[in-house]
Amino acid sequence: MILHAPVPLEDELAAEQAHLDASRQALRRMRERAEALFATGDKVAGDAYTAEQLGRHMARRVAELADDPSTPLFFGRLDFGASAPEAAADAAGRPDHGDPAGLPGTDPAADHAGRAYHVGRRHVTDSAGEPLVLDWRAPVSRSFYRASARDPQGVAVRRRFGFSSGTLTSFEDEHLDRGEELGTASRILTAEIERPRVGPMRDIVATIQPEQDELVRADLADSICVQGAPGTGKTAVGLHRAAYLLYLHRERLRRSGVLIVGPNRVFLSYIAAVLPALGEVEVAQATVADLVGRVEVRAVDEPAVTALKHDPRMAEVLRRAVDWHVTEPTEPITVSDGSFRWRIGLDPLHRLVTETRRERLPYATGRDRVRARVVGLLQRQAEARRAESPGDAWLRRMGRSRPVTDFLDAVWPALTPEGLVHRLLADPELLATAADGLLTPAEQAALTWAKPARTPKATRWTAADAVLVDEAAGLIERPTGFGHVVVDEAQDLSPMQCRAIARRSEHGSLTLLGDLAQGTAPWAATDWRETLAHLGKPDAVVVPLTVGFRVPAAVVAFANRLLPLLAVDVPPAVSLRHDGTLDVRAVTDLAAATVAEVRAALGHAGSVGVIAADDAVDELRAALATAGVPTGDPEDVEAAARVTVVPATGVKGLEYDHVVVVEPSAIVAAEPRGLHRLYVVLTRAVSRLTVLHTVPLPAPLADAG
Repeated sequence: MILHAPVPLEDELAAEQAHLDASRQALRRMRERAEALFATGDKVAGDAYTAEQLGRHMARRVAELADDPSTPLFFGRLDFGASAPEAAADAAGRPDHGDPAGLPGTDPAADHAGRAYHVGRRHVTDSAGEPLVLDWRAPVSRSFYRASARDPQGVAVRRRFGFSSGTLTSFEDEHLDRGEELGTASRILTAEIERPRVGPMRDIVATIQPEQDELVRADLADSICVQGAPGTGKTAVGLHRAAYLLYLHRERLRRSGVLIVGPNRVFLSYIAAVLPALGEVEVAQATVADLVGRVEVRAVDEPAVTALKHDPRMAEVLRRAVDWHVTEPTEPITVSDGSFRWRIGLDPLHRLVTETRRERLPYATGRDRVRARVVGLLQRQAEARRAESPGDAWLRRMGRSRPVTDFLDAVWPALTPEGLVHRLLADPELLATAADGLLTPAEQAALTWAKPARTPKATRWTAADAVLVDEAAGLIERPTGFGHVVVDEAQDLSPMQCRAIARRSEHGSLTLLGDLAQGTAPWAATDWRETLAHLGKPDAVVVPLTVGFRVPAAVVAFANRLLPLLAVDVPPAVSLRHDGTLDVRAVTDLAAATVAEVRAALGHAGSVGVIAADDAVDELRAALATAGVPTGDPEDVEAAARVTVVPATGVKGLEYDHVVVVEPSAIVAAEPRGLHRLYVVLTRAVSRLTVLHTVPLPAPLADAG
């Protein structure tokens, strides 16, 4: 698009709406073409395999081109200043063949001089292939987030659009070439940040700040850890980095995959809509429990035993238990093929077992390697005797022969992860051998099952056992890895859970997201360097985000009172929002006060979250139901109900416009790291926070009423 002379604001807005309508029609045509190719793919493909691959590709393409009519296709525009030569070319009427796709150039000011681009969630082209909307991830789009009055990057005007129900309602221009920059004073930017939260989490492509954009566009090879205070957008940064990397390295990451790891299913449901809204539909999402879910969890450990099973010493105990199964050969082997008897002596058998152990392969791979080397020794004898190499059938028969399998079972017996952990926890002698010098006798006794099941299949496994089984699987098998892994709420990962993730990102990179102040697990991190070491990325850079855009300043200041008691070294959060409200009240009837507060909150736009200690949730939900106030299931983020009653232990990562916190002291008393839990709870509000209590507040908050 070539820039034109200024027009009246009403006409300008109408022209932008017309561009939006044309872009939407173009996107529909792009989708229709993809659907047509999907429908006829089996007719144009040369074979069944090609047809299947083409079908998958086109199905993915159709999903990527889905349109949400409630959201505009673009949210901004960049007008680059015209250089003198190009201005002269315009005047001469010569066509402009600049870089419409926003491909990398050495100088945006020179590469895109005199042009304007609409920036949106995905790339949209007209019938001639000219861009109507540039993807926010395109190189030229970077200037939308990074350009400033101090460094305009060739941008003359940056425009932001206001919208309602998918229709443009206003626009706001920053004339960077004149030194005009609104920053956080932008009315449209502020309105988008403060827009009510109802339903799943939204993308933040229209509001990404420069420091966030720098993290989003970090290189694929870089592993980064974001220490993000509440409301700083760390979750959004991680999701948008995944989308950016898929855009930049699509084929590579399509093969190796991208994984998002969240703390629970509620959280994953909450964030599930973000990447599809950006056109990325093939990203795996899982909890750590999903990753290690090889066994069915049917029992619960005592807290001390759970903590012990998550201790990093257990990794060495399991490694020793695996190594214990490998023994030295005690006698030569003799194999007959029906024509000759072949003999392998002890010395070569010792050497091949020793060499294989030295290679530190996964246990099952090592067993296969020993078998292959035994067969190789037999093969060389046969070649020397017959002056020719035996065929594949002979080699397979030798590998399956009874003497060879008996030898393998004696020196390198087959193992399963479940079988190894079952034997370790059921056999005090094996545990004592593997844990010698690592675990005390009392710890070994705590781990040993009093009445073990006879088989792994009959065992009532616990969640902590599942982590041990996954560790064993990593020692025995080659786990599937991903090209990039995003881990949210990482401060609550145990060392053994970190190792589970490390096995899946050994040859890829990580984006680690968390806040040490929000650590609520017994093993919660206090130093990111320790966590990164367990994740296999000790050199990852740790970047703090301290400026909040979600939680109002009054709420942040209230929650920050707890920081001195949380025993973590993190900078206190600050907020750029001064629109929120904080109301702390002592009441005589919690249920009645909660009902009244929820009814008042429903007079405002947005979602309402009632958060209480876990054992108080049912009573509050019942009180609201009796009062005729419908409540939704916290696991169903698509539900129409505006009010959700959430247990304090399940609220991490979620956000609501109006939060009602019921009896903070009960939340603190419910668990050892209760103050950390309360810090999480207090920072879930994005507009208004009400705290109701009948007993005194925790000391740091006591004078807030």
